[in-house]
Amino acid sequence: MKIVIAPDSFKESMTAAEVCKAVEAGFRKVFKDAEYVYIPVGDGGEGTVQSVVDATGGEIVNVRATGPLGEKVNAFYGLTGDGKTAVIEMAAASGLHLVPREMRNPLVTSTRGTGELILDALDKKVERIVLGLGGSATNDGGAGMASALGVKFLDVNGEELPPGGEPLGELLTIDVSGIDKRLKSVKVDVACDVTNPLTGPLGASAVFGPQKGATPEMVGILDNSLKRYAEVVERNLGVEVDSLPGAGAAGGLGAGVVAFLDGKLQSGIDLVLDVIGFEDAVRDADLVITGEGRIDFQTVHGKAPVGVAKRAKAVAGEVPVVAIAGSIGPDYEAVFEHGIDAVFSVVNGVVTLEEALANGSVNVEKTAENIARLLKMNFKTEKADTK
Repeated sequence: MKIVIAPDSFKESMTAAEVCKAVEAGFRKVFKDAEYVYIPVGDGGEGTVQSVVDATGGEIVNVRATGPLGEKVNAFYGLTGDGKTAVIEMAAASGLHLVPREMRNPLVTSTRGTGELILDALDKKVERIVLGLGGSATNDGGAGMASALGVKFLDVNGEELPPGGEPLGELLTIDVSGIDKRLKSVKVDVACDVTNPLTGPLGASAVFGPQKGATPEMVGILDNSLKRYAEVVERNLGVEVDSLPGAGAAGGLGAGVVAFLDGKLQSGIDLVLDVIGFEDAVRDADLVITGEGRIDFQTVHGKAPVGVAKRAKAVAGEVPVVAIAGSIGPDYEAVFEHGIDAVFSVVNGVVTLEEALANGSVNVEKTAENIARLLKMNFKTEKADTK
């Protein structure tokens, strides 16, 4: 019996690899001789780098990079086991968690640190970069990232603009003559699970700006600045990014990676499954276990468990897929129409959030054991029916 364990992390409780170990510990109490295959996954957000590193036997690369407000921060990215692919979470260098709440101001925050992570990956001679968008403190359209890579953003006087979203309102010319030439030989894939355009009522500034500290007045300034940015990008580079689905992700970084890196915006979980070779591992599986911290109606919209289930069904036919969750939310039943056959919560009583997070590993192990015992009972019933 081959059991593939492919969960996302349980945020603030366990990494995906730790979930894998807990699931195996529970199952092995019942199916001692089964083959257990770990495939920790992520959907492009927090935890994706660690999951890919764990799944491929890769390594974490630590880098001192420029933070959202211009200060130096401890950032990181991952290299796959073969050293050919760098996996970068933009939030590692440009994330909202790096800015104290009272200092959050998307008028001035920059994605420069994300560009510095890309530069470091280029120094490692990677052939591919997978960039996860999300969790940003920024609203600069990726201009900071591009600046780190050698692009110049100039005003009417030919002076370089200061960092941040607001100065883009003064943008006149974009000079890409100094962009790092190594980018031409590197494929850039972007994990992006939002479809927001760059500007307008559904754009980066209006939808995501307030959570980064933008007041209504700031939202108007930022949206106008990104409109100007999009106009100059189209005029100077011939790339239309304003209405591009996903351009508004991570404060417009989606637009920036398309314009300057020729990046391809893709579903995060599908991209990660490709990188870690999920199809080869699941092809002859008898059971797939997936999961994440919470499963609810949102899970069907690009989240890891449904991505795992869909790919497993596509590759291995009717292989059973069971999901384990830290908690189950409203309308979680929607996942049953998307490849998941059963869902189990690991919380068995009334507990505080702190207790649930602290006891995650024990609860996952116990839940996994109960699932295994249920499956074993089912196998016995099937054998009896055939006699």
